[in-house]
Amino acid sequence: MVGCSRVPGDGKVLGGSLLDTLRDQGSVKIGIASEPPFGYVGDDGQATGEAPAIAKVIFKNLGIDEVIPVPVDFGALIPGLKARQFDVVSAGMYINPVRCEQVLFADPDYLMLDSFIVRRGNPHGIRTYADVKKKGLRLASGKAYAQIDYAKAAGIGNVLVLPDQVAGLDAVAQGRVDAFAGTRITVKDAVAGSGRVSATTPFQPVVDGKPAYGAGGFAFRLSEKNFRDEFNAELLKLKENDYKELLDIVSPFGFTMTDMTDLTAKELCG
Repeated sequence: MVGCSRVPGDGKVLGGSLLDTLRDQGSVKIGIASEPPFGYVGDDGQATGEAPAIAKVIFKNLGIDEVIPVPVDFGALIPGLKARQFDVVSAGMYINPVRCEQVLFADPDYLMLDSFIVRRGNPHGIRTYADVKKKGLRLASGKAYAQIDYAKAAGIGNVLVLPDQVAGLDAVAQGRVDAFAGTRITVKDAVAGSGRVSATTPFQPVVDGKPAYGAGGFAFRLSEKNFRDEFNAELLKLKENDYKELLDIVSPFGFTMTDMTDLTAKELCG
């Protein structure tokens, strides 16, 4: 067993023994990005949101009772994981080939369409990224959001990067941009109760003529394949019986059957 604690070189996948360590200590640190409804710290100081709620159930099944949130900027999630600031990313992170080169993903726990925050009534008639490009409109999105890449793929060269959807709502309402791109659920939550802005009808982004699936999941260090595999096995149990148990966990955060998916991390990583 010599060398089990060694850190692997970039790109090298190892089995790892972190899960055993976490079981012994009875706690796990999860990286979140303070982004409702995916993952954030509640008023009680505890981790909440779609991903932490799933994490609490799965880690309990794995013999770990305490889940400790570590809030960071979204763009710092993968660097923070690799730097061992926390043990797993629990932030609904989209699974894509670029990220798959840096971390190991469990299978996705949701599949999400995109939407825009626009001025009330959607005066420019924005429906897709192609509309933004064709009409020469100003677009913003969140820091490290996948929507930035979708916009660039549509030929939109200058996307204003803002901290989150709240800043995006303000930018649209103040007329600094014409639209803010995000997921269906973050946009819906952001505009709820606002008389200044609206949410557009959710749509499937397309990149190079193919659907760009916004499927999110938990991320693990490349050195912890065993940890990822055991976590994934528990996740798949939650998806049994038409996702009933998984939906029971995530529905309080606005997720529905339309957001469930049987896509795998392998398929999404390409």
